[in-house]
Amino acid sequence: MIGSVLADLWPQYGLTIYTPRLELRLPHEEELAALARLAADGVHRADERPFLTPWTDGSPEDRARFVLQGHWDQLAGWSVAAWRLGLAVFHDGNPLGVVTLRARDFVVVREVTTSSWLGIEHQGKGYGTEARVGLLTLAFDHLDARAALTEVFQDNHASQRVSRKLGYEADGISVDARGGEAVVSDRLRLTRQRWLQQERPEVRVDGMAACRPMFGL
Repeated sequence: MIGSVLADLWPQYGLTIYTPRLELRLPHEEELAALARLAADGVHRADERPFLTPWTDGSPEDRARFVLQGHWDQLAGWSVAAWRLGLAVFHDGNPLGVVTLRARDFVVVREVTTSSWLGIEHQGKGYGTEARVGLLTLAFDHLDARAALTEVFQDNHASQRVSRKLGYEADGISVDARGGEAVVSDRLRLTRQRWLQQERPEVRVDGMAACRPMFGL
């Protein structure tokens, strides 16, 4: 009943993406707590710094609170002009991490940006690639995006492989400050044309019709 009321008032709660192994959707409170605990346990090796925002540098409690705050912020700050959709990734009902689709002025620009994290115990099993395919299916096949963008540190070889495998192409570089060092990221772009040329697993998206006004469509 609670889930039904939430979906009536906030239709993104009725949006679910199904890939062969995974389910992507907004988490409910107890699932959000499980995701926070997952982040607290770690999302990368101690010698890695894969995120420009240093949200993993703090204590386990800091990481857990960042996940909670990020989820609540995206809901509270949603607008047609600037939105962020962070979907929990589930396998057999167990949370694995979060994949995020975001955009500004999407109705005009028709470009989205993706990002993600997985609990360290769930990495290296193809879940990240499969979840990205689910997110991109939503973007291209249901939101009619023209391109999907991502930025990846040049030394983040795992994320680079996922993006290249899915057909992303080089779109320049970005240089940012990470603490006291300058770091270089590859900007990568996946066009709608390239997406349509890719072989990919079957994906089903439920609940999109009710969400269209939330995206300005």
